[in-house]
Amino acid sequence: MSDKNNANIGFEKQIWNAACVLWGHIPAAEYRKVIVGLIFLRYISCAFEKRYEALKAEGEGFEDDRDAYEAENVFFVPQAARWDTIANAAHTPEIGKVIDNAMIAIESENKSLKNVLPKNYGNPDLDKRVLGEVVDLFTNNIHMDDTEESKDLLGRTYEYCIMNFAEYEGVKGGEFYTPSSIVKTIVEILKPFGNCRVYDPCCGSGGMFVQSAKFLKEHSGNRWSMSVYGQESNSDTWKMAKMNMAIRGIDADFGAYHADTFFNDLHPALKADFIMANPPFNLSNWGGDKLKEDKRWKYGIPPAGNANFAWIQHMIHHLHESHGKIGLVLANGALSSQSGGEGEIRKNIINADLIEGIVALPPQLFYSVTIPVTLWFITKGKKQKGKTVFIDARKMGYMTDRKHRDFTDNDIKQIADTFAAFQNGILEDVKGFCAVKTTADIAEQDYILTPGRYVGIEEQEEDAEPFDEKMKRLTSELSQMFDKSRKLEEEIRKNLGAIGYEI
Repeated sequence: MSDKNNANIGFEKQIWNAACVLWGHIPAAEYRKVIVGLIFLRYISCAFEKRYEALKAEGEGFEDDRDAYEAENVFFVPQAARWDTIANAAHTPEIGKVIDNAMIAIESENKSLKNVLPKNYGNPDLDKRVLGEVVDLFTNNIHMDDTEESKDLLGRTYEYCIMNFAEYEGVKGGEFYTPSSIVKTIVEILKPFGNCRVYDPCCGSGGMFVQSAKFLKEHSGNRWSMSVYGQESNSDTWKMAKMNMAIRGIDADFGAYHADTFFNDLHPALKADFIMANPPFNLSNWGGDKLKEDKRWKYGIPPAGNANFAWIQHMIHHLHESHGKIGLVLANGALSSQSGGEGEIRKNIINADLIEGIVALPPQLFYSVTIPVTLWFITKGKKQKGKTVFIDARKMGYMTDRKHRDFTDNDIKQIADTFAAFQNGILEDVKGFCAVKTTADIAEQDYILTPGRYVGIEEQEEDAEPFDEKMKRLTSELSQMFDKSRKLEEEIRKNLGAIGYEI
């Protein structure tokens, strides 16, 4: 694995260029459905073709046997949905209907995708000439194989499009794909084990489950040894998650429909081993005034104007009593806010000895939001009773471009190793980076969880030059600079005077 995560967004830029081609021909919200559906179709067709050629080369006649594909977690793609069928129709008036028929054929072959795939390509409002040009873009420039990088494109492209649409239209991107480096950090710290139950109550495109499956595959060789539960309130994003899981062969229970987690909990009896989430930041108008008596608010009634502590308590409610672990992303305000009773809720959760660690993240990790965020780790049955580790990772990572930051694999490993050392009782405080504090220490800070309060300021290297000598040297250098400045000014005046100008 390379030291730097794959941060190449060339594919996404190509897709955005296609969006510019479509612009004016289709609303922005519909464009996402068009592109995500084509990504899905292109991927499963490429995977099918690769498996088809391998089976054909074996000469056993199994290239038309559905079981031979399912055994390798490859979709069997009927002829009507294969990419050559779509590419051949790209420049015909029927291209929209051909793609819609392809989606219908795939849903009929795969019951878990029923009513999930977009079927809006035949819409009269969608210019078929322009749609054909987008199909050409996929045909000529984009080959999607069965590598993890290709599979990640689905989520990354969705996120990239959301960011660009929000910027283009001047609105806030209210939903987003969690960057893989953040998800990897959460997973590497939580370390999901085999036969576990993993839950995300606001699962977006399903990135937490993808990284959990990768972790299990790398550490136990069995990515299938987990049960996946998720919920998503946005219809399009719920369908996106279903497609994402289907591409990766992950059997996930996202409920039969999209639903609001607070008002219609689709997994009411679930007690999960691991909960990983990136809930909407500082969500207002979430309906808290109608849920004041809810049994989930064990540590205090969350304010109606901000859902941060509603999300936290919902997750704690669904946590396995003896060993459950939560890793979630929250806006920094939740670390110190006192409004609406949030300070009291945070105090109660801390006094219940549930906060295992807080990790401050650097800015610009997200495509679509720039506010500073923090990782919270909440644990039942902590190894280090009455203690919490604080990690300040704000200076870590590298800039992938002018706007975006990412973690290297070594960054993620350093954070995860620091957390593990704390759990094993061998972590030593490092000024400016990490510190272990007791509940009493946190109480002295009014139960504020901002890592900077606890890790302090990084120690500067001692200056070997004595102060008096340094001042003499600097004063002499400054005097020389002033002298040069005066000489330069005299030279300028002299030259200007030669041509008749006075200053």
